[in-house]
Amino acid sequence: MVATVSQSRYERPMATYARARIETWLGDITQLEVDAIVNAANASLLGGGGVDGAIHEAAGPGLLDECRGLGGARPGEAKATGGYALPARYVIHTVGPVWHGGHQGEDEVLARCYRESLRVASGLRLRSIAFPAISTGAFRFPLERATGIALTEAQRGLAAHPDLQRIVFCCFGRTDLDVYDAVARSLFGE
Repeated sequence: MVATVSQSRYERPMATYARARIETWLGDITQLEVDAIVNAANASLLGGGGVDGAIHEAAGPGLLDECRGLGGARPGEAKATGGYALPARYVIHTVGPVWHGGHQGEDEVLARCYRESLRVASGLRLRSIAFPAISTGAFRFPLERATGIALTEAQRGLAAHPDLQRIVFCCFGRTDLDVYDAVARSLFGE
């Protein structure tokens, strides 16, 4: 059974795309009731600022203890841990690319973050997963470009992993949400 998300925790109801299998939300990813949330982590996987710090804080000290045993990750990799005090059963940690103007393979590394996260989720037989806007904060990846990559990989991931029923893109701010919705309408014709 796929967990449902309580709308009372969010500022606006969801928008759905791709036959209601891709959703956009405005709110706090640490509150989502999904099988896994994705952490836009740094290479150490030991916490940091932004969504990474928020996930570590909400999950509690068990997450940091488990992450210490993972040996970090390279950009584009994805590794799973338990969710600990989060509503999600798992956290899938991925390291996005730092933006250097788009000439150092940043698009491919970002696409790999989404592909690998979806592959890990499928391997765990998960049905729902939520992503933040990977690399668009401190790593400065342009939001609209990153959103196109994220949504394209989500659509491909749903085709490649039929066990996945629901992919949520959880936006922390309204500007991000508006971009996700505009790009989704453009890509999916909805």
